[in-house]
Amino acid sequence: MFTADKTVAPMSKRTILRISGSDARKFLQNLVSNDVKKLDQGAVYAALLTPQGKYLSDFFLVPHGDNILIDVAAPLAEGLMKRLSMYKLRADVAIETTDVQMSRGRGPMPAGAIVDPRHPDLGWRVYGDTDLGDDTDWDALRVELGVPEYGMELSEDSYILEMGFARLNGVDFRKGCYVGQEVTARMKHKTELRKGLARITFDGPVHSGDVLSSNGKDAGVVHTVSDTRALCYLRFDRAEGVRTETAEAVTVDPLAG
Repeated sequence: MFTADKTVAPMSKRTILRISGSDARKFLQNLVSNDVKKLDQGAVYAALLTPQGKYLSDFFLVPHGDNILIDVAAPLAEGLMKRLSMYKLRADVAIETTDVQMSRGRGPMPAGAIVDPRHPDLGWRVYGDTDLGDDTDWDALRVELGVPEYGMELSEDSYILEMGFARLNGVDFRKGCYVGQEVTARMKHKTELRKGLARITFDGPVHSGDVLSSNGKDAGVVHTVSDTRALCYLRFDRAEGVRTETAEAVTVDPLAG
């Protein structure tokens, strides 16, 4: 049975961590799903996984002088710090919380802002002590662009390829080993994804948490809703004729990979 975990809310509030020390980049390179060397070109979107390849947290790595900022959903910050500290061992690395604020928008870029690395239409992010954000409907934009978020589409049961992290520049398949890399690589090269994120347009209103069915069988669950479109977790072999109790799918766009 597909269910939606409604014990957590969408993660608009962010915590900014700071990683410092001579081993900071090497330390992160051995842990996260993306290539930390890309920090030389700007921000990096990445995830930390369990050894079994399941999602623990997603975040932005942002170059900040000699240090690296980690922009993470606030409810994930404490767990992320604990996990990173567990892996630190004798590395010359310090991990601390900061008072830095993140704000984001889609208009003219403020000084010091960085382009969201997931998709250019997601605008910019800036880090400082002032809120410079605008009134963009971010949930509607996420549905349009197929961007999952913790507390909605992403959970501890997620695999990042099912959630579209390759399409969103959140994983690098050439960087070498990291925690969960073996499972992620096997999903990429040896299997066809049978479940994952999809954008579905319905012929009527739907609600987050609605169960999807196809020919009387469970097919998935609705997550973020924008008008009659929604990001859903879907069994792709049951995409034909998929519906909720109150609305039928008009179009189904798989977004995994």
